[in-house]
Amino acid sequence: MDIHEYQAKELLSGYGVKIAEGGIAHNAEEAVQRAREIGGHIWVVKAQIHSGARGKAGGIKVCKTIDEVNTATNDLLHKVLVTHQTGAAGKLCDKVYVEAGTDIQKELYFCFLVDRISERIVMVGSAQGGMEIEELAETNPEAITKIYIEPAVGLQDYQAREMAFAMGLAPELMSHAVKTIKGCYRALRDLDANMLEINPLVITGNNELVALDAKMGFDENALFRRAKIADLRDKTQEDPRETAAADHGLSYVGLDGDIGCMINGAGLAMATMDMIKLAGGEPANFLDVGGGASAERTEKAFRLVLADKNVKAMLVNIFAGINRCDWIAQGVVQAVKNIDMKVPLIVRLSGTNVEEGRRIIAESGLPIITAETLAEAAEKAVAARNQVVANETAGA
Repeated sequence: MDIHEYQAKELLSGYGVKIAEGGIAHNAEEAVQRAREIGGHIWVVKAQIHSGARGKAGGIKVCKTIDEVNTATNDLLHKVLVTHQTGAAGKLCDKVYVEAGTDIQKELYFCFLVDRISERIVMVGSAQGGMEIEELAETNPEAITKIYIEPAVGLQDYQAREMAFAMGLAPELMSHAVKTIKGCYRALRDLDANMLEINPLVITGNNELVALDAKMGFDENALFRRAKIADLRDKTQEDPRETAAADHGLSYVGLDGDIGCMINGAGLAMATMDMIKLAGGEPANFLDVGGGASAERTEKAFRLVLADKNVKAMLVNIFAGINRCDWIAQGVVQAVKNIDMKVPLIVRLSGTNVEEGRRIIAESGLPIITAETLAEAAEKAVAARNQVVANETAGA
């Protein structure tokens, strides 16, 4: 789960990380009031969306007058910002963060990540901040320093000092740097975050370290014990399909293809998507209905997949172990009748009570395409999708 910049800054501030004074605004009047409360002669108005590279998309505006704050806010609110992280659909900005201008002397990059390969936390830093770390990794990988932290031991002072030196900080900033780095680590650890990024972390004209931007991502599996973090969730910034699935207890990830998938088991779902691509198609989603797919749960999954208007065909692939094929077949038949499907449906059943399940499908009288193997199911799904596209093209 991701949160907004202003939320991440509020959390980090509680752990001793210095931030610039700022406030959230939902309209131009609030933004102007925030600027007046902050004072000074320079303010930065930042679009609050779940994406990096906002500056390149016009989502960050430096203002030198109150009128400019008003204009910048009106320009950003209700605007869809498109970055390389959002995809073509972009993200809608419905709030802005008004922040005091900062006298920037130098920009740094700093980050903590959970590294699943090494089963450790990796601390990443660079003296070159303010740019995409992926770009820096390609053009100048030597500029990036990584230090691995054993979770059972925790971050040590010498590791924080090593990173501070690697980022080129002067000795007089060392104490402040160690405090900032350790504060970030405590926030990551205490709040079950799996990512914490400050880009840029700046050295100001007063020789202070200030987090000028902040991003945090959290382990959704730990939200049950982090109620305050869960309350920070902004569902308007998430894929509505994934939000609806989570509300129904389904594991769903939206993709860019047009062949909808309903499958039980994450491994089978991955294999099915691979087979669809091998057959020349593109999956529209990852959807694991789990082992207890009742008729009602199956219908909910159908509605979720078909809510995506890009879906041209739907593939149901079930390997019944804990579940039973006849139960799944009954759920499929019920769902098709209740939903009045408009796209081709391909069903492949295997496992417990498979003969009975296939009989239920065959005797339903519904135009359901059946398959016995995964490869056959994928090929039929792609063929059905292609026929739908051809019909739409001919009709146009």
